Amino acid sequence: MAKKARSIHTCSECGYSSPKWLGRCPECGAWGSMEERAVVAQVASGRAPGQGEGAQHILGGLTPASPARAITKIDAATADAFSTGIGELDRVLGNGVVPGSVILLAGEPGVGKSTLLLEVASRWTQQHGADGKNRTALYITAEESAGQVRMRAQRTGALQETLFLASESNLDVAFGHVEQVKPSLIIVDSVQTMQAAGVEGVAGGVAQSRAVTAALTTLAKTTGIPVLLVGHVTKDGNVAGPRVLEHLVDVVLHFEGDRHSSLRLLRGIKNRFGATDEVGCFEQQADGIKEVPDPSGLFLSHRDATPDGTAVTVAMDGVRPMVAEVQALVVPTESKNPRRAVTGLDATRVPMVLAVLSARANKRTHDKEVYVATVGGMKVGEPATDLAVALATASAMARKPLPAKSVVLGEVGLAGEIRRVPNVRKRVQEAARLGYTQAFVPQGSQVGKRTDMKVIEVADINDALSMTLGASTTSG
Repeated sequence: MAKKARSIHTCSECGYSSPKWLGRCPECGAWGSMEERAVVAQVASGRAPGQGEGAQHILGGLTPASPARAITKIDAATADAFSTGIGELDRVLGNGVVPGSVILLAGEPGVGKSTLLLEVASRWTQQHGADGKNRTALYITAEESAGQVRMRAQRTGALQETLFLASESNLDVAFGHVEQVKPSLIIVDSVQTMQAAGVEGVAGGVAQSRAVTAALTTLAKTTGIPVLLVGHVTKDGNVAGPRVLEHLVDVVLHFEGDRHSSLRLLRGIKNRFGATDEVGCFEQQADGIKEVPDPSGLFLSHRDATPDGTAVTVAMDGVRPMVAEVQALVVPTESKNPRRAVTGLDATRVPMVLAVLSARANKRTHDKEVYVATVGGMKVGEPATDLAVALATASAMARKPLPAKSVVLGEVGLAGEIRRVPNVRKRVQEAARLGYTQAFVPQGSQVGKRTDMKVIEVADINDALSMTLGASTTSG
């Protein structure tokens, strides 16, 4: 007999389902997000599957457009990635854009998301497709007028004959543009400003954002055209809208940067086609956003002679080593509470390193103000920079520079020991590539034999001070 229609409660934020209503979603913790939906049960005759007419009714469905194939018969070339023309973006994506993929690019307002994707569209159209002609790209903007985007393209040199622009917020009309242009790449700026007809809610709301993303994902999967979406972020830095958006798309990228710095970093948060530990570096310039294949030069002061209070280290951002410069300034003060100012480093670890210097190496800073910062706006949070902070501070106190063309690596323990850090070999290789000839590393580090780099192992903080600044500076 036919079963009565039943209802199920689904979270609008993450898609979690429950047979009963809950005030708070147990999956994502959102309050008041459970929405009731009717579910029509299948009519069953009580017979087992494959027996009689009842089984036919249960298993009856739509005829598939294409039959299922053996996995060995599927052409692997359909998943080959195509280069975007921007090496740093290809690095983060894995090897480029996969046909039929949906990529969500999120970032704060004004960081340069639209400028970056306009450059992607321009580089894409400069490449040839399988027919030997230039590829076509369709840029759909719902936030700006066509004239505004055209002015930006002229300023950044992105004007191309096969780059088509449509200022449209209606999703159905946008699909009409896709049918007319037949592009090989679609960019939608942004998903929160597009609106799907027949769906309740305002543009940017939970229902609208989910419907727009689902429709664009279906378009990408059925046509094989890659789709790049621009997404807004909340105050917490998360993608605005329901969390189900991140589940629908194939790749989630975060484009971040400081308003007071020209450096922009592109990080992978989710990637079905590659790793998420790659980082792409870009620089905001007057004529657009330019990729920086060798970002280490941005974080060095480019001085011929190394001044006192300066130490060079190599930080890891994902799997990418970056040479960074740490500077320290020590100033005497009569204040009972000397100031500790930290920029670009972990503000909780720097005072700890200063305490170890005072207790284990007799480098007292209780009557001095200490300012520690990185060069170029670089932000480093890993403990591998502890030794650089300690030696830069000791160098500033002694008014004596560290050895020229040297880098220091190591975590400082509370007992004064220098602990090993991961990826030492890769860090040393990056320093050697940039012309550094000497590296101070923790004991037992697996660096290997190198003819282009002198590797010196240090056991504790006093050992490091003695080898870099001399025996006379290890006390007082």
